[in-house]
Amino acid sequence: MPLRPNILWYCTDQQRFDTIGALGNPHVSTPTLDRLVRDGVAFTHAYCQSPICTPSRSSFMTGMYPGRIHNTRNGNGVFENPPPLISKLLADSGYDCGLVGKFHLQSAGKRTEPRMDDGYRYWRFSHAPRDDWPEGHDYADWVRERGGDLDALRASEDRVPPELHQTTWVTECALEFINERRAPDKPWMLTLNPYDPHPPFIPPRVYADQFDPAEMPGPHFRLSDLDQQAELRDVFFQSEARHPETFDGKKQQALYYAMIKQIDDQFARILGELERTGQRENTVIIFTSDHGESLGDHGLLWKGCRFYEGLVRVPLIFSHPGHMVSDLRSDALVELIDMSATMLDIADVSVPRDFQGRSLLPILDGSVDPGYNRSFVRSEYFDAVSNDTQDYATMYRNDRYKLVLYHSHGKGELYDLDRDPWEFENLWDNNDYTDLRGHLSLEAFNATMIQDIDPGGPLIAGT
Repeated sequence: MPLRPNILWYCTDQQRFDTIGALGNPHVSTPTLDRLVRDGVAFTHAYCQSPICTPSRSSFMTGMYPGRIHNTRNGNGVFENPPPLISKLLADSGYDCGLVGKFHLQSAGKRTEPRMDDGYRYWRFSHAPRDDWPEGHDYADWVRERGGDLDALRASEDRVPPELHQTTWVTECALEFINERRAPDKPWMLTLNPYDPHPPFIPPRVYADQFDPAEMPGPHFRLSDLDQQAELRDVFFQSEARHPETFDGKKQQALYYAMIKQIDDQFARILGELERTGQRENTVIIFTSDHGESLGDHGLLWKGCRFYEGLVRVPLIFSHPGHMVSDLRSDALVELIDMSATMLDIADVSVPRDFQGRSLLPILDGSVDPGYNRSFVRSEYFDAVSNDTQDYATMYRNDRYKLVLYHSHGKGELYDLDRDPWEFENLWDNNDYTDLRGHLSLEAFNATMIQDIDPGGPLIAGT
Protein backbone atom coordinates (compact mmCIF):
# COMPACT_ATOMS: atom_id res chain seq x y z
CA MET A 1 0.00 0.00 0.00
CA PRO A 2 1.52 3.41 -0.95
CA LEU A 3 2.40 5.76 1.88
CA ARG A 4 -0.30 8.35 2.48
CA PRO A 5 0.93 11.89 1.84
CA ASN A 6 2.28 14.17 4.52
CA ILE A 7 0.28 17.35 5.11
CA LEU A 8 1.95 20.68 5.82
CA TRP A 9 -0.77 23.13 6.89
CA TYR A 10 0.31 26.75 7.24
CA CYS A 11 -2.40 28.98 8.74
CA THR A 12 -1.61 32.65 9.26
CA ASP A 13 -3.64 34.87 11.56
CA GLN A 14 -5.89 37.60 10.14
CA GLN A 15 -4.65 37.58 6.52
CA ARG A 16 -6.94 38.92 3.80
CA PHE A 17 -7.59 37.13 0.52
CA ASP A 18 -6.09 39.93 -1.59
CA THR A 19 -2.54 39.77 -0.26
CA ILE A 20 -0.79 37.53 -2.80
CA GLY A 21 1.07 38.84 -5.83
CA ALA A 22 0.16 36.01 -8.19
CA LEU A 23 -3.52 36.54 -7.40
CA GLY A 24 -3.52 40.16 -8.48
CA ASN A 25 -1.87 42.37 -5.86
CA PRO A 26 1.12 44.23 -7.33
CA HIS A 27 1.96 45.97 -4.04
CA VAL A 28 2.88 42.93 -1.95
CA SER A 29 6.01 40.78 -2.27
CA THR A 30 5.13 37.08 -2.04
CA PRO A 31 7.42 35.09 -4.36
CA THR A 32 7.04 31.89 -2.32
CA LEU A 33 3.25 32.05 -2.28
CA ASP A 34 3.29 33.01 -5.95
CA ARG A 35 5.21 29.82 -6.67
CA LEU A 36 2.72 27.84 -4.59
CA VAL A 37 -0.11 29.28 -6.68
CA ARG A 38 1.64 28.25 -9.89
CA ASP A 39 2.29 24.77 -8.53
CA GLY A 40 -1.20 24.21 -7.18
CA VAL A 41 -4.83 25.27 -6.90
CA ALA A 42 -5.81 28.65 -5.47
CA PHE A 43 -9.41 29.06 -4.34
CA THR A 44 -10.12 32.74 -4.85
CA HIS A 45 -13.49 32.74 -3.05
CA ALA A 46 -12.76 30.90 0.19
CA TYR A 47 -14.68 32.13 3.24
CA CYS A 48 -14.15 31.65 6.97
CA GLN A 49 -17.10 30.63 9.13
CA SER A 50 -16.61 33.49 11.56
CA PRO A 51 -14.67 36.76 11.28
CA ILE A 52 -13.03 36.26 14.67
CA CYS A 53 -10.44 33.77 15.91
CA THR A 54 -11.87 31.14 18.25
CA PRO A 55 -15.13 30.37 16.43
CA SER A 56 -13.33 30.25 13.09
CA ARG A 57 -10.57 27.96 14.33
CA SER A 58 -13.01 25.77 16.25
CA SER A 59 -15.06 25.44 13.09
CA PHE A 60 -12.30 24.32 10.77
CA MET A 61 -10.76 22.07 13.43
CA THR A 62 -14.08 20.20 13.71
CA GLY A 63 -15.55 20.64 10.23
CA MET A 64 -18.71 22.13 11.70
CA TYR A 65 -20.18 25.62 11.94
CA PRO A 66 -19.45 27.53 15.17
CA GLY A 67 -23.08 27.66 16.25
CA ARG A 68 -23.44 23.92 15.80
CA ILE A 69 -20.52 23.16 18.13
CA HIS A 70 -21.40 25.95 20.63
CA ASN A 71 -17.95 27.51 20.58
CA THR A 72 -18.63 30.98 19.23
CA ARG A 73 -16.67 33.25 21.55
CA ASN A 74 -13.17 34.63 22.00
CA GLY A 75 -12.09 34.35 25.62
CA ASN A 76 -14.11 31.21 26.36
CA GLY A 77 -12.93 29.37 29.45
CA VAL A 78 -13.52 25.93 27.99
CA PHE A 79 -14.63 24.23 24.78
CA GLU A 80 -17.40 22.03 26.15
CA ASN A 81 -18.11 18.62 24.62
CA PRO A 82 -16.16 19.18 21.41
CA PRO A 83 -16.56 16.78 18.50
CA PRO A 84 -13.35 15.05 17.38
CA LEU A 85 -10.76 17.47 16.05
CA ILE A 86 -9.39 16.76 12.59
CA SER A 87 -5.90 16.49 14.12
CA LYS A 88 -7.18 13.76 16.46
CA LEU A 89 -8.86 11.92 13.59
CA LEU A 90 -5.62 12.03 11.60
CA ALA A 91 -3.56 10.90 14.60
CA ASP A 92 -5.92 8.00 15.28
CA SER A 93 -5.54 6.93 11.65
CA GLY A 94 -1.76 6.71 11.96
CA TYR A 95 -0.51 10.23 11.28
CA ASP A 96 2.25 11.75 13.41
CA CYS A 97 0.82 15.19 14.18
CA GLY A 98 2.57 18.36 15.25
CA LEU A 99 1.46 21.90 16.07
CA VAL A 100 3.52 25.08 16.31
CA GLY A 101 2.15 28.44 17.40
CA LYS A 102 -1.40 29.47 18.12
CA PHE A 103 -4.31 27.09 18.76
CA HIS A 104 -7.06 29.28 20.34
CA LEU A 105 -9.95 26.89 20.66
CA GLN A 106 -10.04 28.05 24.29
CA SER A 107 -8.87 31.26 25.90
CA ALA A 108 -5.19 31.90 26.51
CA GLY A 109 -6.00 34.90 28.70
CA LYS A 110 -4.25 34.89 32.10
CA ARG A 111 -2.92 31.37 31.40
CA THR A 112 -1.53 29.17 28.68
CA GLU A 113 -4.25 27.48 26.69
CA PRO A 114 -5.18 24.08 28.18
CA ARG A 115 -4.52 21.03 26.03
CA MET A 116 -7.46 19.10 24.63
CA ASP A 117 -7.62 15.59 23.21
CA ASP A 118 -6.06 17.13 20.12
CA GLY A 119 -3.92 14.29 18.74
CA TYR A 120 -0.74 16.36 18.53
CA ARG A 121 2.43 14.56 19.65
CA TYR A 122 4.69 17.51 18.92
CA TRP A 123 3.37 20.66 20.65
CA ARG A 124 5.16 24.03 20.61
CA PHE A 125 2.76 26.68 21.87
CA SER A 126 2.69 30.46 21.41
CA HIS A 127 -0.67 32.16 21.46
CA ALA A 128 0.82 35.58 20.75
CA PRO A 129 4.37 36.98 20.59
CA ARG A 130 4.19 38.48 24.07
CA ASP A 131 5.87 37.24 27.23
CA ASP A 132 2.58 36.72 29.08
CA TRP A 133 3.22 33.75 31.37
CA PRO A 134 6.09 32.55 33.60
CA GLU A 135 5.86 29.10 32.04
CA GLY A 136 4.14 27.29 29.19
CA HIS A 137 5.05 29.75 26.42
CA ASP A 138 7.54 27.94 24.22
CA TYR A 139 8.32 30.93 22.01
CA ALA A 140 9.03 33.27 24.93
CA ASP A 141 11.33 30.65 26.43
CA TRP A 142 13.16 30.41 23.08
CA VAL A 143 13.68 34.19 23.00
CA ARG A 144 14.92 34.28 26.61
CA GLU A 145 17.37 31.47 25.90
CA ARG A 146 18.88 33.75 23.24
CA GLY A 147 19.14 36.72 25.57
CA GLY A 148 16.10 38.59 24.26
CA ASP A 149 13.41 40.50 26.13
CA LEU A 150 10.19 40.36 24.10
CA ASP A 151 8.45 43.24 25.83
CA ALA A 152 11.44 45.54 25.38
CA LEU A 153 11.98 44.49 21.78
CA ARG A 154 8.34 44.99 20.80
CA ALA A 155 8.46 48.51 22.23
CA SER A 156 11.77 49.40 20.57
CA GLU A 157 12.11 51.48 17.43
CA ASP A 158 13.40 48.53 15.39
CA ARG A 159 10.85 46.06 16.85
CA VAL A 160 11.62 42.34 17.25
CA PRO A 161 14.43 41.46 14.82
CA PRO A 162 13.82 38.65 12.31
CA GLU A 163 16.20 36.27 14.09
CA LEU A 164 14.08 36.45 17.27
CA HIS A 165 10.68 36.86 15.66
CA GLN A 166 7.82 34.47 16.30
CA THR A 167 7.45 33.84 12.58
CA THR A 168 11.08 32.66 12.52
CA TRP A 169 10.56 30.53 15.62
CA VAL A 170 7.65 28.80 13.86
CA THR A 171 10.02 27.94 11.02
CA GLU A 172 12.74 26.66 13.37
CA CYS A 173 10.23 24.34 15.05
CA ALA A 174 8.94 23.20 11.66
CA LEU A 175 12.46 22.29 10.55
CA GLU A 176 12.95 20.38 13.78
CA PHE A 177 9.76 18.41 13.23
CA ILE A 178 10.49 17.72 9.56
CA ASN A 179 13.97 16.41 10.33
CA GLU A 180 12.99 14.50 13.46
CA ARG A 181 11.20 11.80 11.45
CA ARG A 182 10.64 9.38 14.32
CA ALA A 183 9.01 6.90 11.95
CA PRO A 184 10.15 7.43 8.34
CA ASP A 185 7.44 5.07 7.07
CA LYS A 186 4.67 6.97 8.88
CA PRO A 187 2.92 10.02 7.34
CA TRP A 188 2.84 13.26 9.26
CA MET A 189 0.63 16.33 9.53
CA LEU A 190 2.19 19.56 10.73
CA THR A 191 0.04 22.56 11.68
CA LEU A 192 1.92 25.88 11.63
CA ASN A 193 0.02 28.82 13.16
CA PRO A 194 2.11 32.02 13.32
CA TYR A 195 0.54 35.10 14.88
CA ASP A 196 1.29 37.47 11.99
CA PRO A 197 -0.12 39.48 10.25
CA HIS A 198 -2.39 40.00 13.27
CA PRO A 199 -2.37 43.51 14.81
CA PRO A 200 -0.50 45.36 16.15
CA PHE A 201 1.20 46.00 12.82
CA ILE A 202 4.79 46.01 14.10
CA PRO A 203 7.03 44.15 11.63
CA PRO A 204 10.81 44.23 12.10
CA ARG A 205 12.24 47.52 10.91
CA VAL A 206 14.19 45.76 8.15
CA TYR A 207 10.87 44.58 6.68
CA ALA A 208 8.94 47.80 7.29
CA ASP A 209 11.57 49.72 5.37
CA GLN A 210 10.87 47.64 2.25
CA PHE A 211 7.35 49.09 1.82
CA ASP A 212 6.80 52.79 1.15
CA PRO A 213 3.37 53.97 2.35
CA ALA A 214 3.27 56.52 -0.46
CA GLU A 215 3.25 53.66 -2.98
CA MET A 216 0.32 51.85 -1.37
CA PRO A 217 -3.14 52.06 -3.00
CA GLY A 218 -4.89 52.74 0.29
CA PRO A 219 -8.09 51.21 1.73
CA HIS A 220 -11.36 50.73 -0.10
CA PHE A 221 -13.21 53.75 1.27
CA ARG A 222 -15.85 56.32 0.38
CA LEU A 223 -17.16 59.14 2.53
CA SER A 224 -20.55 57.42 2.54
CA ASP A 225 -18.93 54.62 4.59
CA LEU A 226 -18.92 56.89 7.63
CA ASP A 227 -22.71 57.24 7.53
CA GLN A 228 -23.13 53.50 6.94
CA GLN A 229 -20.92 52.63 9.92
CA ALA A 230 -22.69 55.21 12.06
CA GLU A 231 -25.86 53.19 11.45
CA LEU A 232 -24.03 50.16 12.80
CA ARG A 233 -22.28 51.88 15.70
CA ASP A 234 -24.09 49.70 18.25
CA VAL A 235 -22.77 46.52 16.65
CA PHE A 236 -19.37 45.59 18.10
CA PHE A 237 -16.19 46.33 16.21
CA GLN A 238 -12.65 46.76 17.49
CA SER A 239 -12.30 50.26 16.02
CA GLU A 240 -14.58 53.19 15.32
CA ALA A 241 -15.07 54.12 11.69
CA ARG A 242 -12.90 57.06 10.70
CA HIS A 243 -11.51 58.55 7.53
CA PRO A 244 -8.37 56.52 6.66
CA GLU A 245 -6.31 59.72 6.63
CA THR A 246 -6.81 59.94 10.40
CA PHE A 247 -5.01 56.66 11.01
CA ASP A 248 -2.69 56.83 7.97
CA GLY A 249 -4.37 53.96 6.14
CA LYS A 250 -1.57 53.65 3.60
CA LYS A 251 1.00 53.23 6.36
CA GLN A 252 -1.11 50.52 8.01
CA GLN A 253 -1.25 48.76 4.66
CA ALA A 254 2.52 49.00 4.19
CA LEU A 255 3.21 47.56 7.66
CA TYR A 256 0.71 44.76 7.08
CA TYR A 257 2.35 43.84 3.77
CA ALA A 258 5.75 43.90 5.49
CA MET A 259 4.54 41.27 7.95
CA ILE A 260 3.30 39.12 5.06
CA LYS A 261 6.67 39.49 3.33
CA GLN A 262 8.39 38.04 6.39
CA ILE A 263 5.92 35.15 6.42
CA ASP A 264 6.69 34.50 2.76
CA ASP A 265 10.46 34.47 3.40
CA GLN A 266 10.13 32.02 6.29
CA PHE A 267 7.71 29.82 4.38
CA ALA A 268 10.39 29.54 1.67
CA ARG A 269 12.80 28.03 4.21
CA ILE A 270 10.29 25.32 5.09
CA LEU A 271 9.58 24.41 1.47
CA GLY A 272 13.31 24.36 0.81
CA GLU A 273 13.87 21.90 3.62
CA LEU A 274 11.13 19.61 2.32
CA GLU A 275 12.89 19.61 -1.05
CA ARG A 276 16.33 19.10 0.47
CA THR A 277 15.15 16.08 2.48
CA GLY A 278 13.23 14.55 -0.42
CA GLN A 279 9.85 14.94 1.29
CA ARG A 280 8.25 17.54 -0.98
CA GLU A 281 7.09 14.94 -3.51
CA ASN A 282 4.94 13.22 -0.92
CA THR A 283 3.75 16.32 0.96
CA VAL A 284 0.52 18.23 0.38
CA ILE A 285 0.96 21.92 1.14
CA ILE A 286 -2.03 23.93 2.36
CA PHE A 287 -1.83 27.69 2.95
CA THR A 288 -4.69 29.66 4.47
CA SER A 289 -5.71 32.04 7.29
CA ASP A 290 -8.32 31.94 10.03
CA HIS A 291 -10.07 35.17 8.92
CA GLY A 292 -9.27 38.50 7.33
CA GLU A 293 -8.56 42.10 8.35
CA SER A 294 -10.40 45.33 7.59
CA LEU A 295 -7.17 47.26 6.95
CA GLY A 296 -8.98 50.58 6.64
CA ASP A 297 -11.77 49.44 4.33
CA HIS A 298 -14.97 51.37 5.10
CA GLY A 299 -12.96 53.35 7.66
CA LEU A 300 -12.44 50.31 9.90
CA LEU A 301 -9.32 48.64 11.28
CA TRP A 302 -8.98 45.13 12.69
CA LYS A 303 -12.07 42.91 13.14
CA GLY A 304 -15.43 42.44 14.78
CA CYS A 305 -19.07 41.91 13.89
CA ARG A 306 -18.96 42.76 10.18
CA PHE A 307 -18.75 40.57 7.09
CA TYR A 308 -17.02 42.64 4.44
CA GLU A 309 -14.89 40.78 1.92
CA GLY A 310 -11.62 41.79 3.54
CA LEU A 311 -12.79 40.23 6.81
CA VAL A 312 -14.35 36.95 5.77
CA ARG A 313 -12.55 36.03 2.52
CA VAL A 314 -9.16 34.39 2.98
CA PRO A 315 -6.36 32.77 0.98
CA LEU A 316 -6.68 29.04 0.37
CA ILE A 317 -4.05 27.24 -1.70
CA PHE A 318 -3.38 23.52 -2.12
CA SER A 319 -0.24 22.22 -3.78
CA HIS A 320 0.94 18.68 -4.51
CA PRO A 321 2.67 18.68 -7.91
CA GLY A 322 2.15 15.52 -9.89
CA HIS A 323 -0.90 14.60 -7.82
CA MET A 324 -3.04 17.75 -8.04
CA VAL A 325 -3.81 20.19 -10.82
CA SER A 326 -1.26 22.98 -11.15
CA ASP A 327 -1.68 26.68 -11.89
CA LEU A 328 -5.45 26.64 -11.40
CA ARG A 329 -7.46 29.50 -9.94
CA SER A 330 -10.89 28.31 -8.92
CA ASP A 331 -13.66 30.86 -8.36
CA ALA A 332 -15.91 28.28 -6.70
CA LEU A 333 -17.52 29.28 -3.41
CA VAL A 334 -15.59 27.46 -0.69
CA GLU A 335 -15.73 27.38 3.11
CA LEU A 336 -12.84 26.62 5.46
CA ILE A 337 -14.72 23.58 6.72
CA ASP A 338 -14.33 22.27 3.15
CA MET A 339 -10.57 22.53 3.64
CA SER A 340 -10.95 20.32 6.72
CA ALA A 341 -12.98 17.71 4.85
CA THR A 342 -10.37 17.75 2.10
CA MET A 343 -7.56 17.00 4.55
CA LEU A 344 -9.39 13.93 5.78
CA ASP A 345 -10.09 12.86 2.19
CA ILE A 346 -6.42 13.26 1.26
CA ALA A 347 -5.46 11.14 4.26
CA ASP A 348 -8.09 8.49 3.46
CA VAL A 349 -9.81 9.09 6.81
CA SER A 350 -13.56 8.57 7.08
CA VAL A 351 -15.45 11.84 7.52
CA PRO A 352 -17.64 11.82 10.66
CA ARG A 353 -21.39 11.73 10.11
CA ASP A 354 -21.94 15.24 11.52
CA PHE A 355 -19.17 16.85 9.47
CA GLN A 356 -20.52 19.82 7.52
CA GLY A 357 -17.57 20.42 5.20
CA ARG A 358 -17.33 18.88 1.74
CA SER A 359 -14.12 17.66 0.15
CA LEU A 360 -12.45 19.75 -2.54
CA LEU A 361 -10.39 16.82 -3.77
CA PRO A 362 -12.47 16.37 -6.96
CA ILE A 363 -11.51 19.92 -7.95
CA LEU A 364 -7.91 19.42 -6.88
CA ASP A 365 -7.45 16.27 -8.95
CA GLY A 366 -9.22 17.74 -11.97
CA SER A 367 -12.14 15.33 -12.05
CA VAL A 368 -14.91 17.98 -11.81
CA ASP A 369 -15.61 21.51 -13.00
CA PRO A 370 -13.43 23.81 -10.85
CA GLY A 371 -15.97 26.60 -11.04
CA TYR A 372 -18.52 25.13 -8.63
CA ASN A 373 -18.41 23.74 -5.10
CA ARG A 374 -21.33 25.29 -3.16
CA SER A 375 -24.33 27.44 -4.09
CA PHE A 376 -23.70 29.64 -1.03
CA VAL A 377 -21.30 30.22 1.85
CA ARG A 378 -22.07 31.41 5.33
CA SER A 379 -20.36 33.07 8.24
CA GLU A 380 -21.61 33.94 11.71
CA TYR A 381 -20.89 36.02 14.79
CA PHE A 382 -22.61 35.18 18.05
CA ASP A 383 -21.80 37.45 21.00
CA ALA A 384 -18.12 36.71 20.52
CA VAL A 385 -16.20 39.07 22.82
CA SER A 386 -18.33 40.19 25.77
CA ASN A 387 -20.65 38.84 28.42
CA ASP A 388 -22.64 42.08 28.26
CA THR A 389 -23.43 42.58 24.56
CA GLN A 390 -26.06 41.01 22.34
CA ASP A 391 -24.39 40.91 18.93
CA TYR A 392 -25.85 38.06 16.88
CA ALA A 393 -25.25 38.26 13.14
CA THR A 394 -25.05 35.99 10.11
CA MET A 395 -23.85 36.31 6.53
CA TYR A 396 -25.28 34.48 3.54
CA ARG A 397 -23.45 34.89 0.24
CA ASN A 398 -24.43 33.23 -3.03
CA ASP A 399 -22.77 33.63 -6.42
CA ARG A 400 -23.94 37.27 -6.70
CA TYR A 401 -25.47 38.70 -3.55
CA LYS A 402 -24.36 39.03 0.04
CA LEU A 403 -26.97 39.35 2.79
CA VAL A 404 -25.95 40.28 6.34
CA LEU A 405 -28.49 40.10 9.15
CA TYR A 406 -27.75 41.77 12.49
CA HIS A 407 -30.41 39.78 14.29
CA SER A 408 -30.12 41.41 17.70
CA HIS A 409 -30.21 44.95 16.27
CA GLY A 410 -32.91 44.69 13.59
CA LYS A 411 -30.51 45.88 10.89
CA GLY A 412 -29.03 44.44 7.75
CA GLU A 413 -26.87 44.86 4.69
CA LEU A 414 -27.43 43.68 1.13
CA TYR A 415 -24.86 43.96 -1.64
CA ASP A 416 -24.80 43.10 -5.32
CA LEU A 417 -21.21 41.88 -5.56
CA ASP A 418 -21.25 41.79 -9.34
CA ARG A 419 -21.91 45.53 -9.53
CA ASP A 420 -20.39 46.53 -6.21
CA PRO A 421 -17.53 44.14 -5.27
CA TRP A 422 -16.23 46.33 -2.42
CA GLU A 423 -19.66 46.75 -0.80
CA PHE A 424 -20.21 50.49 -0.88
CA GLU A 425 -23.92 50.53 -1.81
CA ASN A 426 -26.11 48.93 0.85
CA LEU A 427 -29.38 47.89 -0.84
CA TRP A 428 -31.12 46.83 2.39
CA ASP A 429 -33.54 49.76 2.41
CA ASN A 430 -33.85 50.09 -1.37
CA ASN A 431 -37.47 49.44 -2.33
CA ASP A 432 -36.42 47.94 -5.65
CA TYR A 433 -34.76 45.10 -3.72
CA THR A 434 -37.47 44.36 -1.16
CA ASP A 435 -38.52 41.06 -2.78
CA LEU A 436 -34.91 39.95 -3.20
CA ARG A 437 -34.16 40.81 0.42
CA GLY A 438 -37.09 38.67 1.55
CA HIS A 439 -36.10 35.79 -0.71
CA LEU A 440 -32.48 35.84 0.47
CA SER A 441 -33.56 36.13 4.10
CA LEU A 442 -35.55 32.91 3.74
CA GLU A 443 -32.61 31.21 2.06
CA ALA A 444 -30.34 32.46 4.85
CA PHE A 445 -32.72 31.11 7.48
CA ASN A 446 -32.66 27.71 5.85
CA ALA A 447 -28.87 27.86 5.60
CA THR A 448 -28.11 29.02 9.12
CA MET A 449 -30.90 27.47 11.15
CA ILE A 450 -32.47 24.43 9.55
CA GLN A 451 -29.16 22.93 8.45
CA ASP A 452 -27.78 23.20 11.98
CA ILE A 453 -30.52 21.20 13.65
CA ASP A 454 -29.00 18.07 15.15
CA PRO A 455 -31.60 15.27 14.89
CA GLY A 456 -29.66 13.09 17.33
CA GLY A 457 -28.16 9.63 16.97
CA PRO A 458 -28.98 7.03 14.31
CA LEU A 459 -32.30 5.17 14.40
CA ILE A 460 -32.43 1.55 15.51
CA ALA A 461 -36.03 1.03 14.47
CA GLY A 462 -38.32 2.57 11.90
CA THR A 463 -41.23 3.32 14.23
